[in-house]
Amino acid sequence: MSTTPATLAAYERQARERMEPSHWAYVQGAAGDGITLARNSQAWQDIGLRPRVLRSVAGGHTRTTLLGQTWPTPLLVAPMAYQRLAHPHGESGMAMAAAAQGTGMVLSALASETLEAVAHRVRHESGRGPLWFQLYWQGERTHTLVRRAKDSGYEALVLTVDAPLQGVRDAQREAGFHLPAGVAAVNLAPHQDDRPALADGESAVFDRHMTDAPTWADVRALCAMTHLPVLLKGITHPNDARLALQHGAAGVIVSNHGGRVLDTMPATATVLHDVVQAIGDTAPVLVDGGIRRGSDVFKALALGASAVLIGRPAWHGLTCAGAQGVAHVLRLLRDELEATMALCGCATLADIGLHHLTHLHQRATTLGESPSE
Repeated sequence: MSTTPATLAAYERQARERMEPSHWAYVQGAAGDGITLARNSQAWQDIGLRPRVLRSVAGGHTRTTLLGQTWPTPLLVAPMAYQRLAHPHGESGMAMAAAAQGTGMVLSALASETLEAVAHRVRHESGRGPLWFQLYWQGERTHTLVRRAKDSGYEALVLTVDAPLQGVRDAQREAGFHLPAGVAAVNLAPHQDDRPALADGESAVFDRHMTDAPTWADVRALCAMTHLPVLLKGITHPNDARLALQHGAAGVIVSNHGGRVLDTMPATATVLHDVVQAIGDTAPVLVDGGIRRGSDVFKALALGASAVLIGRPAWHGLTCAGAQGVAHVLRLLRDELEATMALCGCATLADIGLHHLTHLHQRATTLGESPSE
């Protein structure tokens, strides 16, 4: 008889035991040799904490303001496809668990439940976090998705920009992954490719896949077609962060797609502060990738993130115990964040800063200027 996992690492171990191997290869697998996947979590561990003591933190809280609204926590569930692979509760279970824990939900365009059904489950829940919809650029079909998201009550759109084609995922291919019956991207209408076969010498990448890839002009078009705020997910370069705002985006998400698209990219923890500095306080910067502890959330906020997205750990919770497992995973993260804040002398998220961080593998100097008092 399995016991309830006490840590996110234990949830991962139990989820691996429960999942069909090819499904695990899909969810947990990475591009190439998995170097970026490993870097993501290691980079948070390489940053140390430098607490301030004897500070009054009674009455503290984790409330935050994002896109003009105040939310209970700086946590959101990252967009992940086909969540019914993990559990019959699927995206609805994930969303209800997130709402119960004051955590936001970013629903994937590749969800295995309709965006309308998921929104109906949680949009009127008091104490929930943000409800956002993620999409890939779909050309003319993008209009339909945007309209459906707005009509269903989603409060922002997240355009993924770092995956115009799938990464080279060896583990997934070797495992022979395929979607089982009853699991599909139900929000996307079937698309028939009527283009002729590639001619001799043409590239499947450059002459087929990338001809439909979005450009900065498409970002501007998306922002113009809706009053919903648009955030770009997959930003790692400061110049791209600046361009995002210039083309109408309301914010950016620092992400390397969980190491699933392009291997040997830097960890998100190592590029986050550069992106924050590039755009200052003009727009929110969120981050995902490798966050496995509430202390990692604290470090991300100290580096300037407005909020963080949680991916695989939430999936592991769903696999182990459905919505209840997700709720427990998110509760563990929130409890750990509150404990880290208290032990570092921070009553609110606004108290968290670079002066609370240090490089573990260097001389113990802070990453930012220490306050004078």
